[in-house]
Amino acid sequence: MTISRQRAAPSAAAPSAERVSKADLMQLAMGDGGASGQVGMVLVLGVGHGDGAADARRLLAERIRPIPRFRQRLHRPPPGRGRPYWADIPAFDALPHITEVACPAPGDDRALLDVAAACLTAPLPAGRPLWSATFVTGLTRGRTGLVIVADHVIADGVAGLAVLGRLADPPAAGSSASGSPVPTKASGGPAGSRWRGMRTGLAELGGLRRPHLAVRTSLNRPTGPRRRIDVVPADLAAVREFAHEHGGTVNDVVLGVVAGALRDMLAARGEQLTKVTISVLVSARPATSGGELGNQIGIMPVTVPTDGELGDRVTRIAAITRQRKSRARGSSAALLIPAFLLLARTGLLRPFVNHQRFVNTFVTNLRGPDAPLSLGGRPVDAVIALPAITGNVTVTFGVLSYAGVLRVTLLSDPARAADIGRLTRAVTRELKGLTSGDT
Repeated sequence: MTISRQRAAPSAAAPSAERVSKADLMQLAMGDGGASGQVGMVLVLGVGHGDGAADARRLLAERIRPIPRFRQRLHRPPPGRGRPYWADIPAFDALPHITEVACPAPGDDRALLDVAAACLTAPLPAGRPLWSATFVTGLTRGRTGLVIVADHVIADGVAGLAVLGRLADPPAAGSSASGSPVPTKASGGPAGSRWRGMRTGLAELGGLRRPHLAVRTSLNRPTGPRRRIDVVPADLAAVREFAHEHGGTVNDVVLGVVAGALRDMLAARGEQLTKVTISVLVSARPATSGGELGNQIGIMPVTVPTDGELGDRVTRIAAITRQRKSRARGSSAALLIPAFLLLARTGLLRPFVNHQRFVNTFVTNLRGPDAPLSLGGRPVDAVIALPAITGNVTVTFGVLSYAGVLRVTLLSDPARAADIGRLTRAVTRELKGLTSGDT
């Protein structure tokens, strides 16, 4: 990605300057300032007692400004002066980052997803805070879309949900609504031994066995700059009940759905898929606020079966994931970050990512607020995750639950997955009978 190059040494920076973490440094090395380096979310705002779009822009600007990363610029010091660092922009004005566009196909909510895909892949201007927000007017039933995109270096998915909590209206008295994610257990601390951290990290990655290569399929091909977004809604209570009946979790059901749907899509391509390796992102973040951003994630690659009925698949997948889960969630980051930074220093990280054979796809599953939110007096009818595609993975999945609805986002490279409609229908079929709802 392109980063503003300021020649002032970090010591001369403002007191608010803060070095990027090693995890964020890895994200900088992996990103390219476009499709593979940016994430976000889409909010669908219903009709309420709020004001017009101009006032909504001003309100959003007021609520974003107090969040440090959203008013800061990333600086890269001269060689030998340490890591890049964040520093406040004096008299920062958030309004230029917040735009308004009319839905290109009024009345067609599919067009909102197309606008979101364009926002996700548009390079963020250098020398400015690395985010953008776009209001999309003219949706059905008087609704408005809000697409928020940020460079992955700003926040991982859990921190992004905390930001959502800061942007939303305060909950009404007595309401249980909350935009903050459920706290997760941190990955150890000063009292934990380095060996214990390495051991739990290795367990999350699959142990000391010889690295497992994913099955070779057309899912792993070089990706281009374009993206397509599709969304399948699901009733969260039904998914939870189904997971409980088959000895698993909501995430196990998600993995089972993804595995079966990919099997069906590849069968239509003439490929037989009996197992698939999915990289599951695991948060190592403790309780957080919108001011504590950055990245604190590990990965748990799991190879799961694609055959059989969904219930049987979920039972088998649950047995696999139970063996792989670590009490110190996200501990694999302690092993991955040094390895990836070494590859970056030697110039091998981008070739490695673009040609890796370890995973077929990625799944990110986030638990959002259980109770509905509002923004400027307008109800938030839906929240849709915008994940990232990295390297040679042509389709990735972002799953986000909000107010009783679980939405599965399919992010694809349309040049490499022209049959994405078949995959979307397969995901819908896998969930049929368990779920209902509209995006």
